[in-house]
Amino acid sequence: MSAKWTCPYCNRPCTVGENDVRSITGRNYISEEYGTYRAITTVIVCPNPECRQQTISLAIKEVDTDYNSDRKTLYRWNLLPESAAKPFPDYIPVQIRMDYEEACLIKDKSPKASATLSRRCLQGIIRDFWEIKKGRLVDEINALQEKIDPITWDAINSVRHVGNIGAHMEKDVNLVIDVEPDEAGLLIWLIETLLTDWYIQRHERQQRMSGLVQLAEKKKQEKTQQENPADS
Repeated sequence: MSAKWTCPYCNRPCTVGENDVRSITGRNYISEEYGTYRAITTVIVCPNPECRQQTISLAIKEVDTDYNSDRKTLYRWNLLPESAAKPFPDYIPVQIRMDYEEACLIKDKSPKASATLSRRCLQGIIRDFWEIKKGRLVDEINALQEKIDPITWDAINSVRHVGNIGAHMEKDVNLVIDVEPDEAGLLIWLIETLLTDWYIQRHERQQRMSGLVQLAEKKKQEKTQQENPADS
């Protein structure tokens, strides 16, 4: 049986099969709070030959004692890598990548700290990529409206109106606020989308344009040599 999967190391979508996945199931335990449960360790080896990194996770699952089968997952931990942070290229400013990676690392343990880092990361992106600096994040977001496409603007504007994120967006970006894990996750998803749509797409466009210029120059030189063989 195969399944679609994206490697957290190389960030490549791929298909993993039986040879790529190993699950180790521990013995059953009983507690008053969870009933019968067991721990399952899952190891996935990236099938990409240029990567081959191991992803290891540990899950605690309820057990249906009648059929000795797994039921719902009670807890899950990422052991390797420690978080679900995606690898981003080093042409993105290091401070932005560090804030993003730490926000991912502590999302479940401390959503409010994660949200604080994501808001700071969002401000860093706006200031670096668009060179907008107005002191408050809310003012910098407002200044974006005339510079970006309506769909991206609507997404950013929608996130800033979610729960406590929106209630505190006008205050200091470093203010720690209480948020739910799904709110912290929403901010992380926004950061990932902007890094991809802005930094990576700009870099890839620059690479394509540079390649086009080099190809045109090569064709020009070849044409010149054909017209003036004595000069070559």
